[in-house]
Amino acid sequence: MRHILAGVLLTLVAASAITARAEVVAASANAASVRIAVPIAAAPDKVYASFLAISRWWDKEHTYSGDAANLSLTPTAGGCFCESLPGGGSVLHMTVVNVAPNQRMTLSGALGPLQTAGIAGALSFSFVPKDAATEVILVYNFAGFYPNGLPSIAGGVNAVLQTQMERLKRLVETGIADEKAVKSATP
Repeated sequence: MRHILAGVLLTLVAASAITARAEVVAASANAASVRIAVPIAAAPDKVYASFLAISRWWDKEHTYSGDAANLSLTPTAGGCFCESLPGGGSVLHMTVVNVAPNQRMTLSGALGPLQTAGIAGALSFSFVPKDAATEVILVYNFAGFYPNGLPSIAGGVNAVLQTQMERLKRLVETGIADEKAVKSATP
């Protein structure tokens, strides 16, 4: 029985090794767009439920507090993708502007270093059923002023968001978002 369970876990780990298809779709001095599509071996309702638990899959390295447990996502128009900071502070990462449960969510705002520049953005997640799986499609369109132009940061934005989508995939498929933790759990 243990060998069967180990085989199942290895299959899940191998399946989660299929990375997201990510690309910078467009980048000009004042506008950029990234698109990431990741297949996840689960139904849209399960993927969406895991997506809403953002503190379980967002990488702590891309938080202001250094702890993803401080993140929250309120899935309603006007809701907040927020972070609590030590000492009573907080960060509004983005505002939810459109929600269709199990189908799509769109947020408005600028992530990370884009917050301190004159950037506006729309970050959309679509949950597309594909047989017994779901393809999550992320599109982040952002525009405005950024020192040295948006092409200088578009690749980095794409890479960070790709990492987040890979973590969501691992969480759904293995129950663990962190790649190192998944590997150490494999016998």
